[in-house]
Amino acid sequence: MNNTPSTPRPRTAVVTGADSGIGRATAVRLAAEGMDVGITWHRDRRGAEETAEEVRAQGREAFVEHLDLTRLPDAADVVDALADRLGGVDVLVNNAGVGTSTPFLELDPGTVREVLDVDLVGPLLCSQHAARRMVRQGRGGRIVNVTSVHEHQPRVGAAPYCAAKGGLGLLTQVMALELAAHGITVNAVAPGEIATPMTGQEDTDVTAEQRPGVPLGRPGDAREVAAVIAFLAGPDASYVTGASWAVDGGMLRMGPMAGSHLRDDDWRGV
Repeated sequence: MNNTPSTPRPRTAVVTGADSGIGRATAVRLAAEGMDVGITWHRDRRGAEETAEEVRAQGREAFVEHLDLTRLPDAADVVDALADRLGGVDVLVNNAGVGTSTPFLELDPGTVREVLDVDLVGPLLCSQHAARRMVRQGRGGRIVNVTSVHEHQPRVGAAPYCAAKGGLGLLTQVMALELAAHGITVNAVAPGEIATPMTGQEDTDVTAEQRPGVPLGRPGDAREVAAVIAFLAGPDASYVTGASWAVDGGMLRMGPMAGSHLRDDDWRGV
């Protein structure tokens, strides 16, 4: 006898920053899972349209909107605009992000504010818009925040990025507590080094790259992150909320600084 509560299969999703990398891979994977997808872009409209074409090739609807998370709070209205076009929103993936590589003593307030707005305040506001729609719809929902291994551990030169991602990780937990009563689950996915344009590795064959300081010995592929996001967005993850899922090839076990800076495999010996 199967006494597991049934969970509606999500039909619509919004993925921010879906013009390339993890966002594109996620949009396409969610389409393959049967969802129509709203796609946002910041600088690469052509990339977003290419993502939309891949979604439509899966037999699903795709809609594209511009999103600039430095223009808050109004920028978050894009979630409602896409939900209107989709006929609702069952899943929100907060993927859009920005980083910096700047020594702490050289940081300027404008850079700090931009990173915090895009990586923390923006996802908070987008989640509010999506969650309010989900509550009105009355069938629950899924929110997945794409954080980073730097949600959990620091990196030299990335102070505002680490602060924002760490904050997004705790925000995820608070949202999970508060939204559970509405049947909305909230989880984080924390990627390590993933071969994307953000890391300067677009279209990289990850199996040909060597990363001695990562236990699995290579960078990740964006589709490997998308697979975990798709699980958390789907009915099989109905009892998962408030968690952070590292997709990092074991990097956190080594520490992000070691994972990216070790140049040989001597650590593997006894």
